[in-house]
This record gives sequence, structure tokens and C-alpha cells, in this order.
Amino acid sequence: MSMKTQLTDAMKNAMRSKDKPRLSAIRLMLSDVKRIEVDERIEVSDERLIAILDKMIKQRRDSITQYESAGRQELADIEIGEINVIQEFLPVALTEEEISTMIAEAISAAGAESMRDMGKVMGILKPQIQGRADGGAVSGLVKTALNG
Repeated sequence: MSMKTQLTDAMKNAMRSKDKPRLSAIRLMLSDVKRIEVDERIEVSDERLIAILDKMIKQRRDSITQYESAGRQELADIEIGEINVIQEFLPVALTEEEISTMIAEAISAAGAESMRDMGKVMGILKPQIQGRADGGAVSGLVKTALNG
């Protein structure tokens, strides 16, 4: 079953159970997908859907930071709830060991020796970590590994 179908089924279930916060978050995801499909005249694949959801989580994390710094915890809590719903549809997160192994393999595959090779390493890693790990955190780990 495609991820888009899973989202649609989850929306129907949320409607039946009258779970308004969950329904709202799922509708946001589906509207983003629909917008991209209409704008680009394509059918969104599961890989693209993972990228969309990953971007949505990143946006919400930024919003949480801004809301908390402005003293608006009630709005931050809404964003946290949305993140929890979005994460249900993403692949299982990678462990630190898995990330470290992937970084080591990407460095050797790219023949990376210094920070100049950072782009090559991240180019290899990005498709593997999409939706499963925070790109910024992985980037920091790659920098540390390349600096020795």
C-alpha cells in the first residue's frame, strides 16, 4: 500500500474517531502532497512523500523554537503534536550506530579526505537518511569525522 493511501485511510479513521488534532495534521500532509501534484502535474512517489514529510517536520521544529522563545508554549505544543503524527508515517529512525556506519561507508565510497569532500559524502548519505535522521545532525557528524 502506498504512503498516500495510508494517509488517506488514516484521515478517514481520524474522522470516524473525531480526533481533531490528528485529523488536522493529516489534512496538512495531504494538502502539501496535493499542492505538489497539481503544481508539478505528477503523481507523488513514496520517496518524494518522505521528503515532503521530512520538510514538514523541519518547519515545525523551527516554529517550535520561535514559539518557545516568544513564550507561546500552547502553540509550540500544537506543533509538537503535529510532529508526532507526521513521524508515524515516516520510516523508522536510524540509531546512532547505524548513522556512524553509514557515514564511514560514505566517506570511504567517496574517497573523502578533508572538508572539501563534504558535499560528496552528503550526496551519498542524503538519500539513505531521508526521513530517518536529521540532516543537520548528520552533517555535523560528517564534519567531525572529516576533521579527524
